[in-house]
Amino acid sequence: MHIPLDLARTLAAVIDEGTFDAAARRLRLTPSAVSQRVKTLEQQLGRVLVVRSKPARATDAGAAVVRLARQLALLEHDALAEFGLDADDVATADGETGATAFRPVPIPLAVNADSLATWFLPALARVAETHPVVFDLHRDDQDFTAGLLESGTVMGAVTSQATPVAGCLVRPLGVMRYEAVATPGFVGRWSDRARHEASALPDWIARAPLVDFDRRDHLQHDALRAAGLDPERAPRHYVPASNDFANAVKLGLGWGMLPEFQSAAELDRGELVRLGGAPVDVPLHWQQWNLSSPLLDAVADALAVEARRALG
Repeated sequence: MHIPLDLARTLAAVIDEGTFDAAARRLRLTPSAVSQRVKTLEQQLGRVLVVRSKPARATDAGAAVVRLARQLALLEHDALAEFGLDADDVATADGETGATAFRPVPIPLAVNADSLATWFLPALARVAETHPVVFDLHRDDQDFTAGLLESGTVMGAVTSQATPVAGCLVRPLGVMRYEAVATPGFVGRWSDRARHEASALPDWIARAPLVDFDRRDHLQHDALRAAGLDPERAPRHYVPASNDFANAVKLGLGWGMLPEFQSAAELDRGELVRLGGAPVDVPLHWQQWNLSSPLLDAVADALAVEARRALG
């Protein structure tokens, strides 16, 4: 038994694009041809590889094939690079128009929202300046991004998990420090004073509105519990985007745990005040597939450099 590479790549295109029709447009095939390729691969392997939903989802067996296709695409790029070929050399000609169409290597990565909104993208931009690559970013909480590596959905991930995922390498990136902050006006509305200077979170904060990123965000919950306060009492706003989350706190919608680089300037200007309690440090790590790939290593090196600058 073997896995035909053209069929594996077809399956990967279906999963990446979400539908057979979209995969057909990307591969310049008819939808029926894409469907037939996937059926042929399923028959050869004796496994159902894709759940034909919207969007299409890989089964466990299909995920293994998709992972193989992505690894081969990465290794193929690295091999061509060793031959001294550049983007012009590895371009393919459009059979209908004769135009040159570049085929950059797709790199799926997972990252937490706060990193994505602050230091992560500049590193990728530098890689894209010198390598023919496109990035497919999956945003999730840092406690859950490692699961995307385990499933083969991504090649690398920013994660809070220090233990390597099976088949992966890990390196530390730094620490993201969060502090409980709010506007002076918010503090005044809920405590009858504009500032709070105590070392611990005040009791009134247990009944004041807070801002959560989503229902898996536990930073505010943990801060309340660490202060001996009931985290279930507080009303919650849910703002599922990092910059918008920070803006919600800065506008006085509620209090929240913000990383230093999203609050330092406002704290200096007095537009935000610290509410007390110990800062929460979230160590971040980079994990990637354990492949000898100069391209994936270039991504990791660029992220490490940017993380050192931003996180210290």
